[in-house]
Amino acid sequence: MDELIASQASSEPTPDRETANGRDSGVSPLPEGPVPIGSLVFADDLPDGVVVADEVGRIVVFNRAAGRLTGLDPAEVIGKFVFDVLPLRDGDGRDWWLYADPYHGLPTRTRHPERSLYLSDGTEILVSVGYVRDRSGRPHELTLQRLVISLRGAQQRERLERSRAELVSTVAHELRSPLTSVKGFTATLLAKWGRFTDDQKVVMLETVNADADRVTRLITELLDVSRIESGRVEVHRQLVDLPDRARKLIAGRVAAGDAEDRFRLEVRDGLPETWLDADKIDQILGNLVENAVRHGAGIVTIVVEPAHLDEAAACGSAPDAAAVSVRDQGEGIAPDVVHRVFRQFWRGKPRGGSRRGQHGGGTGLGLYIVKGLVEAHGGTIGVRPAPGGGAEFRFIVPAGVMSA
Repeated sequence: MDELIASQASSEPTPDRETANGRDSGVSPLPEGPVPIGSLVFADDLPDGVVVADEVGRIVVFNRAAGRLTGLDPAEVIGKFVFDVLPLRDGDGRDWWLYADPYHGLPTRTRHPERSLYLSDGTEILVSVGYVRDRSGRPHELTLQRLVISLRGAQQRERLERSRAELVSTVAHELRSPLTSVKGFTATLLAKWGRFTDDQKVVMLETVNADADRVTRLITELLDVSRIESGRVEVHRQLVDLPDRARKLIAGRVAAGDAEDRFRLEVRDGLPETWLDADKIDQILGNLVENAVRHGAGIVTIVVEPAHLDEAAACGSAPDAAAVSVRDQGEGIAPDVVHRVFRQFWRGKPRGGSRRGQHGGGTGLGLYIVKGLVEAHGGTIGVRPAPGGGAEFRFIVPAGVMSA
């Protein structure tokens, strides 16, 4: 952090200057001579609020994000004492500057981990503090050079907590029904095995098996969500024939009992070579087709065609991607909810005979997972009205050779 903000910090504030854009914030320009790579990043470029105070507590850096979070003008606070500008208090109303005492406390402190503190108007801010000390002397003689304060809004944490609470609630609800069924049928069979006919036993065991599969699918979905949110989705690329994967998917659904005339596959000429994760492509296609069959109506059409990653700037150039569209002939998705389709737990309202997104079809995680897997390939996905009615989910994945 020391190098990162070096280009904007100085031990003394500079006077305001007139520029082409009006008065600037009094921040020093880039220093002359060799500049550390980190210092080429300005504090105003950082997504979080950054406040830097010098050895006596005067503010030398107050970036735009800090201004947005606190409602203060960065140009007006440069040179003022940080404890006056940021009167931080904890949840019990105690003055953080008094009990933390960053300028006169232990000289061996290096940081304060992030915690919730409050401004004088009650605004909650997530604050973490780092110490920059002079390490030229002995350890017990370290002197404070700068105090670096990071500020983040609490809204993101609140959203995360709500999402986690919703996840726990959904998981509990989804697990309760199949586990109750498994426990009930198993206990009944164990207690009264001889009272049931073979046909009755088969029916109960088939129900237990189906419910066990349901639990397995839920756990798999939760693991996928965890990997997507943590950025740990691994893509094992190999040469993938997208039309062939679609054909195998359709053949599998027909073998499982779906009508063969329910599906149609259209393949356009000029498809580029694609290196993708075959298992994840099968998962993407499977979820999209399942969504169309379960919540749509009529014929489900899969269209595989050449495409461009930037279709607006294609201008007749050779395709650098492949697109796959999955269309149904149902009532489609209302325009006012399209932006929510790929969120976790999205379940739309029923429209006539359509049940798209309803709870009865699953956890509401399928399309969220699809979006995460497509983006892990470097692709994009969207939804729009299908030609002739219904919904069309279309994803685009990049083409190219296997990377080293």
